[in-house]
Amino acid sequence: MEKFSQFRDRGSGISPFMPSSAPTPSLLSTLSGPLLFILRLPFFLLYTISYFLLLPLLPSPLRKLLLWGIFALTGTWWSDLQLDGVKRGSLSQQPPSRIPRGGTVIAANFTSPLDAVYLAAVWDCVFVQSFPGSRQVRKLSLWQAIGLAMSPRQLAGPPAGDNEKLTTIAQLLKEYPTRAIAVFPECATTNGKGILPLSPSLLTVPSSTQIFPLSLRYTPVDDTTPVPGGMKVWWSFLWKLLARPTHCVRIRIGEGLVNTVGASNGVSHGESSGVDVRGRQEEGDGELTAEEQRLLDKVAETLARLGRAKRVGLTVEDKKSFVKAWEKRRR
Repeated sequence: MEKFSQFRDRGSGISPFMPSSAPTPSLLSTLSGPLLFILRLPFFLLYTISYFLLLPLLPSPLRKLLLWGIFALTGTWWSDLQLDGVKRGSLSQQPPSRIPRGGTVIAANFTSPLDAVYLAAVWDCVFVQSFPGSRQVRKLSLWQAIGLAMSPRQLAGPPAGDNEKLTTIAQLLKEYPTRAIAVFPECATTNGKGILPLSPSLLTVPSSTQIFPLSLRYTPVDDTTPVPGGMKVWWSFLWKLLARPTHCVRIRIGEGLVNTVGASNGVSHGESSGVDVRGRQEEGDGELTAEEQRLLDKVAETLARLGRAKRVGLTVEDKKSFVKAWEKRRR
């Protein structure tokens, strides 16, 4: 792995794009894995295909309920949920403002296709794709958000010459006032050991809206998909998901943050009533002010602390180079 040493963060030595090693399987799991995969796969495919075909017809409560069936079929039986700074056993005593809800923004780390499934099952989120250095986002369906975690499209920039596909988080909050907006501000997946520099897309969130940093970690650790690809990556992920008896998701939710940037005059980014929102935001995609950078730093630091990870200086451009080197190695 010497050739990949250039893709380690200089400060921490972490390589956030390197696939995590699979845990050493026991003899029982080695023998039972193929059988579990064969038994689960037909039910999983039938259930998942039926769900996404019927998705436009389903009300929100039923959509969320049926998504838990996917977790049941894959053996993801237990979720460890904690609020930052709150003792175990006292979650029910917390006020509603302490957790994400409709009309708020969830800034989650990006490691696995299961990220989107969990967020949709709990909050029925509107998903968006962020881009490095851009305040604009692209609205995603749940299926697109799941696929993005394994697709090379996460390494591409905004759609060239098609601004109709782009919007801002502020605009989506107006269009979907009763739903939470889920953002993956790192823009590309990692193995969960590092937090990449964040996209400025969060800077369009109005000052009246809370931003909740949210960390998801998985056991086994190789449930993450830091290297995108084609069908081989999909089948590899399905094998790990269906051939193991259980998976665990660990969720940590930070305190809600407020975007105070530009709010000194009572109007924050995205709150003004002008018509050309996309055009104004594109003009603002240049250098960040010190206050804007502080907000992004605070979200990134919270994500790193919640996920027991380190902030790294490697970017999406570095990941593009890593993926090219990784593909050459496998040829």
